[in-house]
Amino acid sequence: MEKENHIVCPKLNDRELVILRMVAEGRTSAKIATELSLSTETIKWYRKKLLAKFDADNAASLIRKALAAGLI
Repeated sequence: MEKENHIVCPKLNDRELVILRMVAEGRTSAKIATELSLSTETIKWYRKKLLAKFDADNAASLIRKALAAGLI
C-alpha cells in the first residue's frame, strides 16, 4: 500500500460536506437521496465530484483521505 506524502484538503461546500459524512456513515446513494429530498442521480453526481476533489478512485479511498484531512 502506497503512503500518502501530504494531506489534500479540498474546499467543500455545505452540501458536499453533508454528503461526504453520510457516505462515511455507510449510507447508500438512494438512502442519502431520500433523506435529503434529492434524486439518486444528484447524489451520484455529488459523489463523483467528491471523488474528483479528493483524487480518490473509490469510496474507501475518499473516506480515508477525508479522515486524514480531518473532515470526518
